[in-house]
Amino acid sequence: MRETKTTRWIRFTIVALIFIAWVAWLGSWWVLIFLPLLFDIYITGYIPFTWWKKSKSKSVRAVMSWVDAIVYALILVYFIFTFVGQNYQIPSSSLEKSLLVGDYLWVNKMAYGPRVPMTPVHFPLVQNTLPVINTKSYTEWPKWGYKRLKGLGKVERGDIVVFNFPAGDTVTTKVTNPDYYTLVEMLGRFAVHNNKEQFGDVIYRPVDRRENYVKRAVGLPGERIKIVDGVIYINGEAIEQPENVQFNHFFQVRGGLTPDDWERLGISVADRNQVPVNPADIANITALGFSVNPDGTVPPIYVAPLTPAMKSALEADNRVTKVMKVPASEQVAMFPAGASEGWTRADYGELWIPAKGTTIDLTPRTWAMYERCIRNYEGHDDAYIKDGTVYIDGKPAKTYTFGMDYYFMMGDNRDNSLDSRYWGFVPEDHIVGKPWRVIVSFDKDKSIFNGGIRWNRILKAANPDKQ
Repeated sequence: MRETKTTRWIRFTIVALIFIAWVAWLGSWWVLIFLPLLFDIYITGYIPFTWWKKSKSKSVRAVMSWVDAIVYALILVYFIFTFVGQNYQIPSSSLEKSLLVGDYLWVNKMAYGPRVPMTPVHFPLVQNTLPVINTKSYTEWPKWGYKRLKGLGKVERGDIVVFNFPAGDTVTTKVTNPDYYTLVEMLGRFAVHNNKEQFGDVIYRPVDRRENYVKRAVGLPGERIKIVDGVIYINGEAIEQPENVQFNHFFQVRGGLTPDDWERLGISVADRNQVPVNPADIANITALGFSVNPDGTVPPIYVAPLTPAMKSALEADNRVTKVMKVPASEQVAMFPAGASEGWTRADYGELWIPAKGTTIDLTPRTWAMYERCIRNYEGHDDAYIKDGTVYIDGKPAKTYTFGMDYYFMMGDNRDNSLDSRYWGFVPEDHIVGKPWRVIVSFDKDKSIFNGGIRWNRILKAANPDKQ
């Protein structure tokens, strides 16, 4: 210790103070048992962590210096990604035009308080599967319960939120979209579980290893949500739509649209769809207000998601003869199955969002609405309904008190977003963080040297509606 340089004492003091502050934030004082290890690393050196520095082999010193640097970097990344924030890529168009496909975000985990890892032993650079070898990137032992550290605030209406996909608790290893529950609803449980060639194994994923999704919080714990013709009502009052909310529209253009026209409108290649028209459809087309040429042909009719500004731009174009919102006609069941008959993505509810500490009466209808919360999210595996009576943990129950808060999440691209309308509530233990900034953005429809980098989005606020 006498030979220890002053600089190492200073470094140890700084690291020790940071470590103690982190333990205080964690609220688990037993973690201080690792403080002597830090003291040994910086001061005493009884444990020969750097044995390789004294090796006579130049190759050993070279290789181990790289190993040492990589291990140190991985540990640092682990703690930053777990407790501070991490990068996240937007994979789908559910939040266009607020967030674009190809945006890389920095997600602030301190906004709502970071979760203590539920699966603490995991590789920090991947979510659940190691690339190439396609094996799990985590171990399920040890496994810790849900605990969230104190954050800077709570989820508010209008926040864009990153969360673990609740319906991703069970997945098939070969088919992840649609999700397991949708596959079972479409094909039957037997077909999914007994066709490994097509679907692979059926596996369970812990909460923090489920896929990351990003949506906008529109309904908060304890509120009643209803959607009428695309307008969201909370507790009976309409809420303001995001500036870039989009709905699918039909529109007819004389002479058709060129690639430059699509570009000016800001419609991505994936959303540029022309409606096929058969001669037998002409009567229906004219009844809807679309025009027909004198020779009996029909000018091109397109369908694409439009914001209010994009719709106004189309209506101002003298080539456009008609713009019409696409009516909702669902072909899939809405959430909650068994209690959503007649509901569509545009006309939905009314539905109460569970709040921590709130007690509900258990009836066949409330069981249909909140079964998944009770069984899958709050851990009552032995819960079921029989002859009109609900059983919790094998015992008859007339009421149930929720142990967590829940949220209703939706995309801004309302007709092209698989969100809470289809798979249900987001429990508080699934909340990951709040997108802060767009780090960089790539347009997959263009080359790097031809507009592939969206320079105007670099360091742009991730939620323009709540700057």
